[in-house]
Amino acid sequence: MKVVSTQRSQVLAGRLATALNIPVIDTRWQKFPDGEIYVRAEQPAEKVIICGSILISDDLVELLLLKDIYSESDISLIVPYMGYARQDKQFNPGEPLSARAIAQILGNGVSRVYTVNIHEKSVLNYFHTEATDVSLSTPAAAYIDTLSLENPLILSPDEGALHLGRDVASHGNWDCDYLQKTRISGEQVRIEPKSVPVSGRDVVILDDIISTGGTQATAAMMLYEQGARSIHTVGIHGVLASGAYTRLTSAGIASISCSDTIERACSTYSAAKVLAEYL
Repeated sequence: MKVVSTQRSQVLAGRLATALNIPVIDTRWQKFPDGEIYVRAEQPAEKVIICGSILISDDLVELLLLKDIYSESDISLIVPYMGYARQDKQFNPGEPLSARAIAQILGNGVSRVYTVNIHEKSVLNYFHTEATDVSLSTPAAAYIDTLSLENPLILSPDEGALHLGRDVASHGNWDCDYLQKTRISGEQVRIEPKSVPVSGRDVVILDDIISTGGTQATAAMMLYEQGARSIHTVGIHGVLASGAYTRLTSAGIASISCSDTIERACSTYSAAKVLAEYL
């Protein structure tokens, strides 16, 4: 068995190969003058793990090209961050069900698929092959533990994300709650924990995706007004679009971290070990 990766996921693929004690396939990428992607990889292996997150459309094309190279192999496909997965319903007439469209393409011709904390688990059904979602609650909790916070409060950004917060909090026997938005007037809202007060406490805002950071930044400023001692934010997937890191820092958030499903400077913990255990 060997590991091959797209350009997006080279670090995670290397860590995964180390955890499994298997080789990484040397892969070379370039673009033609018209923008088309060209890839050349080593001789196909009997069993291969293809690893690649989808953040932009080129990432998807790279995955499809690697699948074609190894079409005669037994393929295990790892999609650490699956772009387009958030469009898991047709909200308006004439819209595509983007998660279904992408999953069907990726699942074709592979033996199994692994995702990481996918936004909506029902998407797994669209792969039409064995599909498993892997949770990073354990390494996320281990990272939070390194912050040496005194009895931290784990806060989910909304009730829908509470399951991840509870999973992470259970590892450290920490308190867990979720943020609730209360409209005060036509122009004013208040964001605060549903049940647990934050006064004098270290708070960790935990979410599966840190996208623009707007919710976390707004919440942080209000939580400081409510007496929070320090505020940290931890995400599984660090999309960090539209100046998100600067927005979070300017809101007074003490630390910003994510996993290496999307490789960032703030990727402080890895998905490799958990994925290796599943493989």
